[in-house]
Amino acid sequence: MQTADSDSLLSFQARLDAAELTRAMGLLWALSAGLIALDGFDFFIIGVALPFLQQDFGLNPTQMGAIAVAAIAGSLFGSLLLGPLTDRIGRQQMLLADVALFVLATAGTTFAWDAVSLIGFRFLVGVAIGADYPISVAYITENVPARLRGRLVISAFTFQAVGALGGALTGLAVIAGLQHLFPDDLAAIVPLAWRGMLGVGLGLAIAVGIFRFTFLLESPSYSLARGDYDAASKAATILLAEPIRLTPTTDPPVLAPALPYTALFAPAYRRRTLFAALPWFLQDIATYGIGIFTPTIIATLALAQENNFLMQQMAAVRGAAIVDLFLIAGFLLAIALIDRVGRVRLQIIGFIGMAIGLLILAAASLVPVDSSLQMGLVFGGFFLFNLLMNAGPNATTFLLSGEVFPTSIRASGAGLAAAIAKAGAVLGTFALPLVQRQWGVFSLLVGLAAVCLLAAGLTYGLRVETGGRSPTQASPPASTHPNVQ
Repeated sequence: MQTADSDSLLSFQARLDAAELTRAMGLLWALSAGLIALDGFDFFIIGVALPFLQQDFGLNPTQMGAIAVAAIAGSLFGSLLLGPLTDRIGRQQMLLADVALFVLATAGTTFAWDAVSLIGFRFLVGVAIGADYPISVAYITENVPARLRGRLVISAFTFQAVGALGGALTGLAVIAGLQHLFPDDLAAIVPLAWRGMLGVGLGLAIAVGIFRFTFLLESPSYSLARGDYDAASKAATILLAEPIRLTPTTDPPVLAPALPYTALFAPAYRRRTLFAALPWFLQDIATYGIGIFTPTIIATLALAQENNFLMQQMAAVRGAAIVDLFLIAGFLLAIALIDRVGRVRLQIIGFIGMAIGLLILAAASLVPVDSSLQMGLVFGGFFLFNLLMNAGPNATTFLLSGEVFPTSIRASGAGLAAAIAKAGAVLGTFALPLVQRQWGVFSLLVGLAAVCLLAAGLTYGLRVETGGRSPTQASPPASTHPNVQ
């Protein structure tokens, strides 16, 4: 049995790992989940709004691709550039800037006056979303017990799917409401539809921003890594809901120098960087390429005979909403299995399941249009793809990016991995309609299935298992830290 004296000598990580969940941990989790939900909403709603934008602004295919890809391209820059800044100025400071940018950029998209302005504002929305990836994963990884980390990180990321479903329901509500107000008046409905959809996103961004400003707390691990024991003690006291005094005795200064950004490419971390980034890159080619155009693909494969524009969009969004339920089911499956099956194995199983789902979708393009067999293959393929994607790589890549790096470069490593992933998202989103037009849906889906199988192979070849260990234990020991000159 530990005495009060011996308990006072415990390190912050030991105290954290032995703690139960506190109100402060719950708030940090909720704050991270909030912007992830907005990410999912924004990701889906633009796919619903695109047909209306095309009608309103007279967009050509290149402009449509640019609008669809603008936020994803922005998230690439946000993850790449603001991840290192998060390590430099702190999680809390970066969080405040991130929220402000998200609200302002979302307002810009709602009131955009042409395609160019919309592309610019959506790029800035993406920058804010990209910053949130390294902030969120660092916040949760550093501030919850190791035994709960996997489930809490993935449960926060589940809100991406909740946001996507919210986007689908918003699209349905806006279209139905405008049809009721302006029956058969397409000219009145089209401009109001996409602005209404994006306007709901603005309202949600403001609500999340207000919520985020209600609780601000720097990560104790971040303050300890900088040698600021007073700040670390105050933050740890709030986080663990008990008086705590951290000193060089409880948490000795790290002997190795703070790692520079270039350490991500040095021998001790190069494999981890590749492991965090490459499977995620390949996954996002499929995830964003398929996901953002889910309504369009459903309309192409299963609703090709519907000639009424509004009826086709309603049916496509309704089908996409049903499909999105399996995104949430996949995340719930990941939460249940992450510690039983393991990160790496679950990621491999997920990639293989995604490939099978894509091949089922490919088969749907070969059977008679509007037949019951085609409808069954379309929705069966989407169900399997979404379920296994979120049960596996869409959850595990985000989790692993925050687990394989030490505190001093955690946000940098997670940001770099997310940026490389978003390069895959840009490729998938922009190239999908072009490939579909050139080679057809069948060739596109078979090619994406091959991408998923390649990602499964890379996951196995580069594997680093981190489950059940603290972030420090999951990293190479100090003696192997690269001394980058």
